Amino acid sequence: MEKKLRILQVHNAYQIPGGEDVVVANEKKLLEMNGNEVFSYSRNNDELKTMNAFQKLLIPFTAVYSFKTYREVKKLIRENKIDIVHVHNTLMVVSPSVFYAAFHCHVPVVQTLHNFRMLCPAGSYFRGDRICEECSEKGLQCSLKYGCYRGSKAQTFVSAAILKIHRMLGTYRKVNFICLTEFNREKLSRLNEGGKQIVDMKKVYIKPNFTFQEGISGEVQKAGDYFLVVGRVEALKGIDVVVKAFEKIPDQKLIVAGDGPMMAEMKAYIKEHNMSNVKFAGYLDKAKVQEKYRGAKAVIMASQCYEAFAMTIAEAYSNAVPVIAGNVGNLANMVEEGVTGIKFIYDSPDDLAAKILKYNTMDIAKMKQNAKTFYEKRLKPEDNYRILEEIYHKIM
Repeated sequence: MEKKLRILQVHNAYQIPGGEDVVVANEKKLLEMNGNEVFSYSRNNDELKTMNAFQKLLIPFTAVYSFKTYREVKKLIRENKIDIVHVHNTLMVVSPSVFYAAFHCHVPVVQTLHNFRMLCPAGSYFRGDRICEECSEKGLQCSLKYGCYRGSKAQTFVSAAILKIHRMLGTYRKVNFICLTEFNREKLSRLNEGGKQIVDMKKVYIKPNFTFQEGISGEVQKAGDYFLVVGRVEALKGIDVVVKAFEKIPDQKLIVAGDGPMMAEMKAYIKEHNMSNVKFAGYLDKAKVQEKYRGAKAVIMASQCYEAFAMTIAEAYSNAVPVIAGNVGNLANMVEEGVTGIKFIYDSPDDLAAKILKYNTMDIAKMKQNAKTFYEKRLKPEDNYRILEEIYHKIM
């Protein structure tokens, strides 16, 4: 792209910061590093906490269409002569009105889909303790029955209403989308089943996430003596599956870097079962996490959901660390069996324990080199920018 662009990046931050916020910040940095001018429009769901009673009553309407967002985004587009609007999350306060601001200013708009919320009000295709696709198969009303979004039927109603209304209005058909993987693109295409035209699949592109981690330079260091889990300590990430697997292999060490709602429960479990081979390190800063990555024999990913994109795998590969991943969704697609890691039945502690022992008999040094190569060929920032540049060029 010869002309450097003026890009408006739009993001609705969650009350609890997460990986999506990091990805948005990284992409802004990447665009600016390549000479583009990036303007930001950001709102945060913390706004919900400061609303008065009347404003809270209006949430079901403002989440569907926020006139505040519409006015402010339209003003930013016109004042800054924006070339393209790149949207990330819109739930709950930004709303899809951001698309109409771009439409009315005749500026192309693209949204990166960081989860499965276009099909599932919860955004995860996960309910209770299992994968669930009922809303894709039977309709959005299924989510209301279970209160899938944050365990609240009221909040689930709002999330489902947004989808239902904007599907009917044809909003999504006018928007360009970026899916993080081919798997996600295939799931999105289900919106058009039965002859529907909810999304124009010709406007759907694929671009993975990336990491700025430089990776290992020179020789790949020897594998350490422990396995590593990085992420939230919660059922969705399969922490109970991992801990129960290591209960069966007491001579294998596990370090868990992260915090979450199941921390107390898991600590009590390892104490009750005298598991001295498992250590919960808690939340670690970036430097300490990198140190743990580089000393690990392998990273274990046991997510019980599809995962829109597993950043932990990208970070592991950037540090030349193979991955032992559950055979579900995008996890299975990011690990090449016997090349960059090994796979297990995602919800089976027994199979995970068996695969860890099998992994120990394999050529780990070669897999570490393969992990580094995977990162260098597919996940580096400069390659990611080329893909994004091509997408912008096509939609302008």
